[in-house]
Amino acid sequence: MKTINKLVSAFFLFIAFMGNAQKTIVIDDPTVQGVGPGVPSPIDMYVYVLGAVAILFIAFYTKKYKSQKI
Repeated sequence: MKTINKLVSAFFLFIAFMGNAQKTIVIDDPTVQGVGPGVPSPIDMYVYVLGAVAILFIAFYTKKYKSQKI
């Protein structure tokens, strides 16, 4: 049973790496905006807020499941 779990985990890890194997497209045309590395995306403005929300969710669900004593 443990071997199957390890194989499934390795398979999903491999799929995740292959899913993120993409090339970055760089266009040298100055008239094109928002393409290439170093250009901030709209979600970059909310990274700290999203991190704080994630920590709050973790704390909330940890407390919730801890109180149920599953």
